[in-house]
Amino acid sequence: MFLLLAGGAAWAAEVALVGVIGDKAAVVAVDGGEPKTIKVGQTWRGITVLSVERERATLEIDGKQRVLQRGVHYRSDGATSASSRQSATLAADTRGHFIAEGQINGGHIRFLIDTGATAVAIPAADAVRLGIDYRSGSRITMQTANGNAPAFVTRLDRVRVGAIELLNVDAIVVENGLNVALLGMSFLNRVEMKRDGTTMVLTRQF
Repeated sequence: MFLLLAGGAAWAAEVALVGVIGDKAAVVAVDGGEPKTIKVGQTWRGITVLSVERERATLEIDGKQRVLQRGVHYRSDGATSASSRQSATLAADTRGHFIAEGQINGGHIRFLIDTGATAVAIPAADAVRLGIDYRSGSRITMQTANGNAPAFVTRLDRVRVGAIELLNVDAIVVENGLNVALLGMSFLNRVEMKRDGTTMVLTRQF
């Protein structure tokens, strides 16, 4: 489950929708802080939860309604633009895995956080959908759960997770045996990772 980043007034540079509880409550975090469960109709730190449904919530922030859906980001005009302020807050799923809704070159993709992967790894089907000309890259062989698979080394113009957007990220496109994109160390080496129980915060370093 992934967060959404949004900004309200200058008091809150980032509001993160960490998750939802049925249609009864939203779990939010402000400026990377401890997640807080807010029931529909309740207000916390100027944020009112108006309604909740699968993968999104309608919040009132600074008197304005914002519909937050996973992978969609809104920052207030008063939010700091320095790279040190770019962050993403993730919550572990029931298996303890951290899943991030992100973007590659502006197109949506779901990542599994994998510190064991040397680079961002993308299934070929997703690469085709995103318009990545991966076959122009160098061909290699990758070891997958289903055995060896042909793969191609490429470079992505833009990779975005939460409020973090990195340019020129090395990646590998795997033609067989990979079912989900992996957010590997070619991205993670450029962020600071802090885990607190079932919550992980990524903060851009450079």
